[in-house]
Amino acid sequence: MADTAAAPTTRATVGDSEFDRDTAVTQREPGVYDIDLSAGWTIVSAVNGGYLLAVVGRALAHALPHSDPFTISAHYLTASDPGPAVIRTETVRTGRGLSTGQASLVQFEADGTEVERLRVLASYGDLDALPDDVRTTAKPPELPPVDQCFGADDAPPEQRAVPGSSAIADRLWLKLDPATLGWALGQPSGKGEMRAWFGLADGRDADPLSLLLAVDALPPTAFEMGLSGWVPTIELTVHVRARPAPGPLRVAITTRNLAGGFLEEDAEVWDSADRLVAQSRQLARARLR
Repeated sequence: MADTAAAPTTRATVGDSEFDRDTAVTQREPGVYDIDLSAGWTIVSAVNGGYLLAVVGRALAHALPHSDPFTISAHYLTASDPGPAVIRTETVRTGRGLSTGQASLVQFEADGTEVERLRVLASYGDLDALPDDVRTTAKPPELPPVDQCFGADDAPPEQRAVPGSSAIADRLWLKLDPATLGWALGQPSGKGEMRAWFGLADGRDADPLSLLLAVDALPPTAFEMGLSGWVPTIELTVHVRARPAPGPLRVAITTRNLAGGFLEEDAEVWDSADRLVAQSRQLARARLR
């Protein structure tokens, strides 16, 4: 079972937390939602892709007859900025167990020009209605106890500053496995691996929507491969497998192939009951020089 000894002590609740407020959408008309993208979820110069996926995921949960994302795929077309955005949703199909929808998030330039930021296709269902039948060879990642892992606050002051914004770090409770922290010491391992204990800083427990954030919230595996700088997501697909139990999550991300300036990141998210609750794969662009 997961070690929860050093989890966040502030206990926000699902529906009443910073994450919920910052992903809340307002329906303008059927299928159209307004949101003000929060600057609190930026990294370097753009809004984090997992946060954006959660924002669109919330709009789809409102638009579709089912509330839980089962699979959701996003293509990131342009970098999103903090500030107003519009989400347009369309119901593609509805059934007894699954409903499918698509959505587009757009922002507007100063002259009124509309710019599409991401486009999403997703299927939603009811996680609580799934049969309790698990047949798997997957195993939870082996992480040191929380008190032997390190977060942003554990770094020396001179190593905390990064070019651009790192506001998202203040929203998260993240404790990285020291075996995947060589990049922070100028000694990357060369392996495409990143592992961490994960939660929200205000102590809000995970739910299916926040899992869409969790898969894209760790430092890029490219850092441990000796690369630096922004690693923008091109496409991200998330499979939500179960409603997570209360307590910290464990996230493990691996990259096996970097070629032509692109790499894949495969993520697994495990809950405190040792269940695999989410999986993802993304294609990202790496800066090679």
